[in-house]
Amino acid sequence: EISTGGMIAASILAGRALAPFETAIAIWKSFLAARESYHRLEKNIRSFPHERGTMQLPAPEGNLTLENLVYAPNGQKPIIKGVSLKLDAGETLGIIGPSAAGKSTLAKLMIGILPPTSGTARLDGAEIFKWGRELIGPHVGYMPQQVELFGGTILENIARMEPNPDHAKVVEAAQLAGVHEMILRLPEGYETIVRPGNASLSPGQRQRIGLARAVYGNPRFVVLDEPNASLDGEGEQALLEALSTLRANGVTCVVIAHRPNLVQHTDKILILQNGTLKEYGQTKMVLHKYMAPHAIPAAGGA
Repeated sequence: EISTGGMIAASILAGRALAPFETAIAIWKSFLAARESYHRLEKNIRSFPHERGTMQLPAPEGNLTLENLVYAPNGQKPIIKGVSLKLDAGETLGIIGPSAAGKSTLAKLMIGILPPTSGTARLDGAEIFKWGRELIGPHVGYMPQQVELFGGTILENIARMEPNPDHAKVVEAAQLAGVHEMILRLPEGYETIVRPGNASLSPGQRQRIGLARAVYGNPRFVVLDEPNASLDGEGEQALLEALSTLRANGVTCVVIAHRPNLVQHTDKILILQNGTLKEYGQTKMVLHKYMAPHAIPAAGGA
């Protein structure tokens, strides 16, 4: 008995009434995933050790020692398995190895981002993970595999978001990284605003700014995780010059790379495979051993 118009109206009203339920069903899977992620994050934060030292230790010279270092997250299969080495102040170490060998994890253990499951990573004899972050930060430089810049100016990013950055030190770091001229060519120079996710800067530009951030303040220990991954020829030449300057200044450097032209400029090389130290020694000896007749293991993200 209902008219055609009434049928259409009823259909529209029913659709509008059921729309919230349909939307809830559509997003339910995402909601569950977000809730599980939140609980995992909360659990990890609670279980993460926060014991950091408050003692003001002397500025480190850059002597690095790894003693039977093991890292197994949350009791899982170890990623790093008993790595030991020693670097004197001013030496440069190249780390190479296949994809998922644990190279980036080892770098994070070296600078104290991750707590070792067993063993220790020491800088000038002090366990680096237990060294207070605000106390050790100015003496350590780190450039991750994927450089992320914080919301703010390029000047603030290079200065590690310090409240009152020293402009002279910012320019010095940019010049050491070979990025000073590139920054000056930007419309706003050092005052150029960087926003997370903003594609105004290319990956290569971000990586070079990340290098400047790593060397800001003349740190004594610098770790660079694949610093030439997004660089062109000019950027890679600037990187080589920066490494040469750091070496001349007596800065201890650890470089994760897979291009021979970069690791050839190091004092020592460590080959990591499945989290285990496969080879460690003087660069010339290791390269001679593995480049003929064997090839250096292909590298990638760890």
